[in-house]
Amino acid sequence: MTGDESERRARSDWTALGRTLRERGVLTADWAPSFEAVPRAGFLPEVMWPYDMGSRTSAVCDRNADPARWYAAAATNVPITTQWDDGRHTGTAPGRVPTSSSSMPSVVMEMLAALDVRDGHRVLEIGTGTGWAAALLTHRLGGDRVVTVEVDATVAASARAALDRAGRHPTVLTGDGLLGHPDQGPYDRTVITAGLRQVPYALVEQTVPGGLIVMPWGSSLTTADRLVRLVVAEDGRTACGHLTTPVEFMKARSQRVQVDQGAYLPDGFPGGATASSTGLTASEAGFEEPWSHPFLTVAGLLVPDCLLLRDRRGDTVSVWLYGLTDRSWAAALLTDGVARSTVHQSDPRHLWDELTGAHRWWTGHGSPSAERFGITVTPEGGTAWLDDPVRTV
Repeated sequence: MTGDESERRARSDWTALGRTLRERGVLTADWAPSFEAVPRAGFLPEVMWPYDMGSRTSAVCDRNADPARWYAAAATNVPITTQWDDGRHTGTAPGRVPTSSSSMPSVVMEMLAALDVRDGHRVLEIGTGTGWAAALLTHRLGGDRVVTVEVDATVAASARAALDRAGRHPTVLTGDGLLGHPDQGPYDRTVITAGLRQVPYALVEQTVPGGLIVMPWGSSLTTADRLVRLVVAEDGRTACGHLTTPVEFMKARSQRVQVDQGAYLPDGFPGGATASSTGLTASEAGFEEPWSHPFLTVAGLLVPDCLLLRDRRGDTVSVWLYGLTDRSWAAALLTDGVARSTVHQSDPRHLWDELTGAHRWWTGHGSPSAERFGITVTPEGGTAWLDDPVRTV
């Protein structure tokens, strides 16, 4: 199949994907014309790495070498990595860490639907990426109503070029989007396309009272996020909203969480840690599904400044917890069918005790779903709550 034939087939596939997303209720009627008019193929690089949802792996896809596969991937509801390792990656094999991408079309459209934009609104987008979402917003609102900020200069330049080719002309800026862009604010709507661990208050200040902020948000405990739709209060000082759909976004560069595991155990395992036992199992804690299990969302709220790593080998799950403000750590090997397991944990925090305490809190409150929780952002920081902002966690 030639490139032209592949492109024509992709247009048909894109229309079919739009039909599927409309049937699922993800693509709303007001966004359907923009989706049809602005296919994401025009915003993807010649070499990219579509994500296989089944195998949870990425494989290179080169438009010049295999145009049929490239265009098919562009019109498929999968995330596509477009940059590895902050641009230091070379070659065609996947890099170590994906650092820029084109999100799943279903997620992009869900976030845009949550924005509830109206004619005349001004929108600030944090994280331009390929430029596709900015193009959709521009088609809907006009280029003079859309400002998009990208931290990576190379990514921003590629997005500008793609937007120009598509005839879409929002304001594209290079810089730290978490600072916002007050010069062209305030904004009626703000959308962030990078996972956040703290919500910058500057974005609340630059969104009008009654305006909306849509973003992926999560704790430092795992890489999982939840979409959050914050409503700015009428006095403009606070913003709050419920957690919604589970997602996983690349994290804002200034908020990435990393640890040097060797620094926690300079003398080897178990160091000076104390040993105890636990009755918490891998399935009860959700270690098998950290991207969606409600308890790990709650644990992230109740066990702050902590990173969880886990790995399954056969019938055993190894779990490590690392304190991010000190050298506290905890480790456990949880074997399927075994009622109690040994835990090692070090001073000063005793992180496993904090985790099991969080589990008792969660089950004691009826094991509430993640969607019952929300966050409020104030000048002093953020707070989490259950069901109602007055019921702080």
